[in-house]
Amino acid sequence: MSTRQSDKGGRATTDRAMTGRAVTNRAVTNRAVTGRATTSRPGTGRRPKVPKTTQRQGRGPRENPVSVFGSTAFMALFAVYFLTPLWWVFVASTKTRSSLASSFGLWFSSDFQLGGNLRDLAAENGGRYLRWCLNSLLYAGVGGAIATLIAAMMGYALGKYAFRGREAMFNVILCGILMPGTVLALPLFLLFNSAGLVNTFWAVFLPSLVSPFGVYLARIYAASAMPDEVMEAARIDGSGELRTFATIGLRIMAPALVTMFLFQFTQIWNNFFLPLVMLQNDRLYPVSLGLYSWNSQIYYAPQLRMLVIVGSFVAVVPVIIAFLLLQRYWRTGLTEGSVK
Repeated sequence: MSTRQSDKGGRATTDRAMTGRAVTNRAVTNRAVTGRATTSRPGTGRRPKVPKTTQRQGRGPRENPVSVFGSTAFMALFAVYFLTPLWWVFVASTKTRSSLASSFGLWFSSDFQLGGNLRDLAAENGGRYLRWCLNSLLYAGVGGAIATLIAAMMGYALGKYAFRGREAMFNVILCGILMPGTVLALPLFLLFNSAGLVNTFWAVFLPSLVSPFGVYLARIYAASAMPDEVMEAARIDGSGELRTFATIGLRIMAPALVTMFLFQFTQIWNNFFLPLVMLQNDRLYPVSLGLYSWNSQIYYAPQLRMLVIVGSFVAVVPVIIAFLLLQRYWRTGLTEGSVK
């Protein structure tokens, strides 16, 4: 009995040994074959063939020249389309009334009169245009800053605190984004008329403090950029919620705040329909409504045509300056929260 068991054990050991030798020999053979395939033959001077995927490792996908040229031409065409009116306004602002009609519209005339035209614009009607520019700066600058702060507080609360009705409130704000401003002009007029605020500074300033898009952007940014661990650490250190928002939240949300301010500033600066409905006193007009009032009088006062053109060029300059100064923060704010 013990002899049979020892014979079986010896056979099993021999089989395992033979199987191990066969596997080892097969692996050695495969490595040898692979090595022969990847090494050059002596005396032939041929280099081993490397897979194409290995040769192109580290390079990006090759761009199609036709698609690159097409996309560049497409963007250049639209850039010319959008910049041509601005160029025409600038060139026309340097001309006199006579050369405006006689010279080529997209190039300068021999008589450069930009400085004189600016002086005439500032002196017209006792400096009324400067008054309109000041009104627009108050409406857009101060109103945009306060609207940005209010939107940041609401977006921060919606993004970082869980409370009942949060999603319903956020959905109502999203509906405000989709609703055009012209639809709200008549209800706002009736509301301000009942409060006795029509034809006052507040009739245009107060609606400028509401920014549904700013609330949306602030919530998305706060939810992705403001870590909960930072808020917990601030609470442990004894900081209140308002102090945490003012000292930590606003600093972290700075790129989004600049983006929100830029959008709100541009929207208020270009606002036309709400002041048209609310205001009758021309001393309260923003620059957009003031230029419209001058343009409606060109038939009776032809000299206003040149002032409207020069005033339109001057009115574009603050928006361009704002974009040039804030574009770095604007691009950063738009890309934040796009990836996790």
